[in-house]
Amino acid sequence: MIKVGYPAIYAPVILSDFPADVELVPLPDTSDHAIDIDVWIPDPYSVKAIQLWPQLRGVKLVLCMMAGTEWIPGLVGPHVTICNARGAHNVSTAEWTVSAILGLLKHFPFYLQMQQEGVWKRRFESPARYAAITGDHRVLYPPVMLEELTGKKVLLVGHGSIGQEIERMLAPFRVQLTRVARTARNHPEVHAVSELDSLLPQAEIVILILPHTAESDKLIGASQLALMQQGALLVNAARGPIVDTDALVEALRSGRIRAALDVTDPEPLPAHHPLWSCPNLLLTPHVAGSTPQFAPRALQVAAKELAHYLQGEPLENAVQLAV
Repeated sequence: MIKVGYPAIYAPVILSDFPADVELVPLPDTSDHAIDIDVWIPDPYSVKAIQLWPQLRGVKLVLCMMAGTEWIPGLVGPHVTICNARGAHNVSTAEWTVSAILGLLKHFPFYLQMQQEGVWKRRFESPARYAAITGDHRVLYPPVMLEELTGKKVLLVGHGSIGQEIERMLAPFRVQLTRVARTARNHPEVHAVSELDSLLPQAEIVILILPHTAESDKLIGASQLALMQQGALLVNAARGPIVDTDALVEALRSGRIRAALDVTDPEPLPAHHPLWSCPNLLLTPHVAGSTPQFAPRALQVAAKELAHYLQGEPLENAVQLAV
């Protein structure tokens, strides 16, 4: 019988979708003895998983609960098949993305600060704040207190399952969407990432939701940030190293752009890192996927993939096949 090791913190009830003919083995955070399993579901926190790995024996298949698996191949080697949880975090991450965009366009961080200070008249600072970040110095009456998402020009960099869910959620806002992926394709039209620099100047909102690879490392650097128009909003729901942090800090401090980040480089972000104090920035600590539905959805994806594996069928989410 195939043994499937999973984090012991999960109650067996949320593994009810797994095939009945496998043995589910709860795994501790640490162990002082070897544990034999065939299939490994690592702890979502990679530090815990990496700590346990030296005690695991016989692993042939890794079913990761995350979309990102960049830390796993170097740990388990080439002779283990690795699958990610593609599709499990579409809703939560897409909701964070749309929420972050709306939060900044509606200037919620500023109004939260006003609320905490209890000073109503600070609302009259809004027009100047709007003019400073957007460069729109027209005389507008009544004065501008908020901005609208509807009709904005959005550049979606990454068009996998999460990117497609973001597009679905943006549809009611009737945004002008341009899609970018590793390679160009039609139906729907998707531009190649090699075209990114030519597309950046037209975008009012740039969303990053692509894997971190050697090719995407620091994809957004000083030159790309310089191409973005005054007041453009950069949203990173992907991985921190896709953006050059030093260049981003400089761009934020200059008042040229604004940003919403759920991921950073480095991560965790050190206490006194300059990002913490940057203006025009909404920062959350890599929590976009962290909802009560996280584990049940990810384990449902893993159970389905395991069923394919046991039947000798093609795997849907394989990111590495054993050699």
